Amino acid sequence: MDREQQHRLLHIIEKLSPHDQAAVASFAEFLLSRTGGAGTVSDPVAAAPAPVPDVEPIPRPENEKVVAAVKRLSRTYFMLDKKKMLGVTSDLVTQHVIQGREASEVIDDLERIFDEHYRRLLQGED
Repeated sequence: MDREQQHRLLHIIEKLSPHDQAAVASFAEFLLSRTGGAGTVSDPVAAAPAPVPDVEPIPRPENEKVVAAVKRLSRTYFMLDKKKMLGVTSDLVTQHVIQGREASEVIDDLERIFDEHYRRLLQGED
């Protein structure tokens, strides 16, 4: 990358929020790892894992549907690996759709599960 490209990229990154800057760094590290360049970053700050982003709460609408709640929580907790929660999430949706469990109860459980996974991620357990 020539100096002009470096300057332009740095200028863009500096204008981003800290959250988006961390996302850019994570994406760049991902691209580096795809090319077999993992571990070649010499700057210890750049090599450190990106901080876990804050959740972006979206208010729970009145009379929310279960599937809409899953989508809302997925946007709120965008940093979570949804594959790790797929089993429990689909079990709860099934309890509502097939077994007739109240939507509000299922959504309460979904909110708890997303929050638990987020807390584990913050603690480095996920």
